[in-house]
Amino acid sequence: MSPADRPGTTAVVTGAGRGFGAGIAAALIGQGHRVVGVARTADDLADVQRELGSEFVPIVADATVAETAASLIEEYQPTLLVLNAGASPGIGPVHEQTWESFSRNWQVDTQHAFHWIGAALRHPLPPGSLVVAISSGAAVGGSPLSGGYSGAKAMIRFLAGYAAEESRRAGLGIGFATVLPQLTPATALGAAGVAAYADRQGVDTVTFAAAFEPLLTPDLVGSEIARLCQDTDTPDEHRVYQLNGRGLHALA
Repeated sequence: MSPADRPGTTAVVTGAGRGFGAGIAAALIGQGHRVVGVARTADDLADVQRELGSEFVPIVADATVAETAASLIEEYQPTLLVLNAGASPGIGPVHEQTWESFSRNWQVDTQHAFHWIGAALRHPLPPGSLVVAISSGAAVGGSPLSGGYSGAKAMIRFLAGYAAEESRRAGLGIGFATVLPQLTPATALGAAGVAAYADRQGVDTVTFAAAFEPLLTPDLVGSEIARLCQDTDTPDEHRVYQLNGRGLHALA
């Protein structure tokens, strides 16, 4: 029996206040999960809760803090973690970045994945649980206008792989998956990236974004992550997927 089939199954989604996180929370609730949504902004979480109802439990907290991960895993005993929290990268070529802007995504995106993955192994999550780490297509292709963003996202993929190996060695039965979404103007973060790269190429945003059609949307991300979370037959493995407007595609 997979976690999604068990009564009272709880999922924790970080960065659940908007964009991909809100879409993932909605899809998981539709699949029968109770979702604990973590974000820093109370107003965003309140909006999501109004839309999704009582099965969405809003938690205003900083997901980059180690104690947040440990305490919420202990309190809610989730069988599914979706690690989606992240910061908008500093936009600009490398020579115009400061170290603070360049390292922003290491301090947020990567640090939060590090703490939550570590807590999932130490607690540990129940056998058959799944940790889904949201990375980025930039982890493969790079992102020259986003500072250290692509490297930070690549490290998230490595962390999930390391954790799968530790789960196997300890016989924990926890699965790990990394998802690399394509750039899209459908979120605030993605729209800023699209605008920057369109300007760099000297084209308008519509022309630039046309190369990514069909566009990836938060609803599609949610439905694809929910579908992925139904497959828990590969414990202790690390699966990696690209995600675009046509859905998930496994990487070799």
